[in-house]
Amino acid sequence: MKILIYGINYSPELTGIGKYSGEMSRWLAEKGHDIRVVTAPPYYPDWQVQAGYKRWRPYRDNDDVVTVTRCPLYVPKNPSAIKRILHLSSFALSSLVSLATKIRWKPDVVVLVAPTLFCAPGALLLAKITGATSVIHVQDYEVDAMFGLGIARKGLFRKVACAIEARLLRSFDRFSTISTGMLKRAEEKGVPAEKLMFFPNWSETERFQNIARQAELLIRLGVDPTKRVMLYSGNIGEKQGLEGVIEAAVHFRERDDIVFLIVGEGAGKKRLMKLVEQNQLANVMFAPLQPYEDLPALLGSADGHLVIQKRGAADAVLPSKLTNILAVGGNAIITADPETTLGMLCTEYPGIATLVEPESVSALVKGIETVLELAPNNVIARNYASEYLAKDRVLERFLQDVSPIETTAPPQDDIAVA
Repeated sequence: MKILIYGINYSPELTGIGKYSGEMSRWLAEKGHDIRVVTAPPYYPDWQVQAGYKRWRPYRDNDDVVTVTRCPLYVPKNPSAIKRILHLSSFALSSLVSLATKIRWKPDVVVLVAPTLFCAPGALLLAKITGATSVIHVQDYEVDAMFGLGIARKGLFRKVACAIEARLLRSFDRFSTISTGMLKRAEEKGVPAEKLMFFPNWSETERFQNIARQAELLIRLGVDPTKRVMLYSGNIGEKQGLEGVIEAAVHFRERDDIVFLIVGEGAGKKRLMKLVEQNQLANVMFAPLQPYEDLPALLGSADGHLVIQKRGAADAVLPSKLTNILAVGGNAIITADPETTLGMLCTEYPGIATLVEPESVSALVKGIETVLELAPNNVIARNYASEYLAKDRVLERFLQDVSPIETTAPPQDDIAVA
């Protein structure tokens, strides 16, 4: 098949949506499909276009098996609500010409990876002109997240934004997303059940099996390998609410056997570093985002994994880092309410992770104390990842679902996470 992948994030971004879009494109190409990608230069999570990539004009940036077109966009250093809208809309506008060049190619399937919904009209128009199956794959509900996290004010603007979002989502032939909770939210937005597909983020589970603690890696990151390591690895942004981790570190400051290691980049990193400095904390360490080949060793070297989100982000965005934490058999502390997808995961699979109340420092502290008492190598987590999150299994099902044949209803008994 000829498949167009259209989205703002793509490889070589190491975290979040770009990682999965890149892996999906290469996997499909290696299966013999003709894959083309329209995307932006890599900028996430640093909110800065990576060195070596053109900023102001479209150009081809092909790898061995995928044809990639990169289109310019505005990248704000300190993203606010207005700046985020400008950021997303700038890519939607700049990519239209590149999208139009795919008309003669006549794709069989057009897959829009959201965010951003600003690209939905172009994707739908291309699919209509070429007769392609239109698919929207929602990694984040950007409208829900924007209002749920307080990035934008509620009121008439919210009503209009939600109405436009619902209309666009219903217009696609297929709708996929990464958890059953997000599928339920799609139904609430009016997407017909027969269009829904379950397409979780995956893990290369084989790479994350039997990983021992790597003292050399911890030393390289400035961490004493004899200490208990509470790890946060990933984007450091607004939706995580990582200030609570710093407050928890204050609680543990008198314990010299625990260190908090925060690995990653993002708009909120400087703010966190300032909080650490203000509180004169010696038990919090920062490290840059690590190469993907070092990720198994990094995750295998932690005693506890901090999967932190603000309450308003629940079921609007899901932490992609959790797939690999489960695969490595890590003991995770998840901040989520019981009725969310992550909350239901912990209920359905007791012992898979420690669930704590979001935005509660006391609950987080208690969760850390609980995890520190657990044995390493969480078998329940590792078995779940092998059963539900293995890369080949997930992508093979997606390929079958998007093929131009009758849709099948998504499974109702799985609970999956990003």
